[in-house]
Amino acid sequence: MAQNGVENEIKASALELIGNTPIVALDRLWPGPGRILAKCEFMNPGASIKCRSSLHMIEKARENGDLKPGAPVLEVTSGNQGCGLAVVCAVLGHPLTLTMSKGNSVQRAIHMEALGAKCVRVPQVEGSYGNVTLADVKAAEAEGLRLVEQTGAYYVNQFNNTMNSDSHYCTTGPEIWRQTGQHVDAFIATVGTAGTFAGTSKYLKEKNSNIKCFVVEPAGSEPIKGCPITKPLHVLQGSGYGCVPYLFNFENMYETISITDDETKHFMKLIGEKEGLYVGYTSGANVAAAVKLLESGKLPKDAWVVTLLNDSGLKYTPVPAELT
Repeated sequence: MAQNGVENEIKASALELIGNTPIVALDRLWPGPGRILAKCEFMNPGASIKCRSSLHMIEKARENGDLKPGAPVLEVTSGNQGCGLAVVCAVLGHPLTLTMSKGNSVQRAIHMEALGAKCVRVPQVEGSYGNVTLADVKAAEAEGLRLVEQTGAYYVNQFNNTMNSDSHYCTTGPEIWRQTGQHVDAFIATVGTAGTFAGTSKYLKEKNSNIKCFVVEPAGSEPIKGCPITKPLHVLQGSGYGCVPYLFNFENMYETISITDDETKHFMKLIGEKEGLYVGYTSGANVAAAVKLLESGKLPKDAWVVTLLNDSGLKYTPVPAELT
């Protein structure tokens, strides 16, 4: 029985901590003209935006009978999806195995295993630690599919699972629309699986067709822009894999914005020093792109640009070479 309404403040599990993240104005980093509004996805329990799609994909698989209670789950990940799935599977009671390239930060493997998951770190094919290419992802995928065949585990398949983008259509887009008071001039997002961009942009464009939605790509790895891949190695872990993802939809994209590694690192540093937020590489790229867009004159001077702080910078702290 509730006592003085206290029961209403108590969450039943970590699953109820997913989503409804706040939006913060980056007014110290960018005093204007215009405004940059950033959704704090690092505040999800798995410390990234991927908690949203993890919960949605697992819930839908359980609802439609593809995933039985207590059955094992397997996924190929760059780390954040794995951390999100580890949160969800821990609460719902599913044994979880994840395959991830050794090029992705070891902190992610530590995080996943701390939540009870098993992380299989797959040797890189052509990249280096902190720089993961499409070939490295394919190697992790091949190992994941081998384990699925061997164990019969449910394969989440985030790159081809439409419930990935649907999670953002159902949650991220509506939250942005509500939190801004329906005032969005532009939306900006990096692209890994494309789930975040596809689902959020679809929702926002349905609400206001004049909203301009921009994709952030690492300079030299810009297939969505239609450019040949000249720099497959870059710092945007979990993004910019050098291919147009299956879930991507050109219909809702206005333009792409190219961001260099140096720009990414510069804005990561500024977000910390000016706004007191320690975030990861794709977050730095998103904010760098927002600044570049507002400087370009392509939007009205009083435009509100919404972007995402995808994950915590704690997922990327440098580690000794012997641990990589």
